[in-house]
Amino acid sequence: MTAIFITGTGTDVGKTFVTAGLVRHFRGTGHTVSAIKPVVTGFGAATLTGSDPVVLLGELGLPVTAEHINRISPFRFAAPLSPDMAARREDRTLEFDAVVEFCRRTIIAHTGMLLIEGVGGIMVPLNQDRTVLDWMAALGRPAILVTGSYLGSLSHTLTCLEVLRHRDVPLKALVVDETAGSTVPLDDTARTMARFAAPTPVVTVPRGGTAEAFARIAALL
Repeated sequence: MTAIFITGTGTDVGKTFVTAGLVRHFRGTGHTVSAIKPVVTGFGAATLTGSDPVVLLGELGLPVTAEHINRISPFRFAAPLSPDMAARREDRTLEFDAVVEFCRRTIIAHTGMLLIEGVGGIMVPLNQDRTVLDWMAALGRPAILVTGSYLGSLSHTLTCLEVLRHRDVPLKALVVDETAGSTVPLDDTARTMARFAAPTPVVTVPRGGTAEAFARIAALL
């Protein structure tokens, strides 16, 4: 089993888009692949269609059932907030050890490639004292960092790179997902990031994605 953690510089930068694209690539090339998104916020009956778990199930070729949703996303909260705040809205606490143990059990149980998608950005709080970064460090698996090409992404991305290095999280790739309506050219943004990200490879994903882009990411894994 090869397990990769897919994280982001923030929310809505394209983590699920990249995870889904990689699942599609691996399945299309005959490889065994699975994906999980253990922690989800903003999840409910009204938002089921188009939600991250449903997108991933669709790419995995699995029906949208309670059993399959529980299998890939067991820790779900209704409020579209950080996990710690969303859990408090429901008088719950997201148990860090339970999240880590779920991932470890899933890693052991699967063969082939397993993609573990995080929630929000790398420093999003999971509970009162743990963050997504702590989750990544506890698993000790290589990561993909997804960012956008929006104005301001350079600072956000370089900050994340520095933090990941400080915590010794191995980084397989920096993926720059083109932000809709951005005034900053995608290639210019990627070139600047590449100077600071080296030796980590930088891969650009044009708006809407291309099979070639996902193949380039997959080749780095």
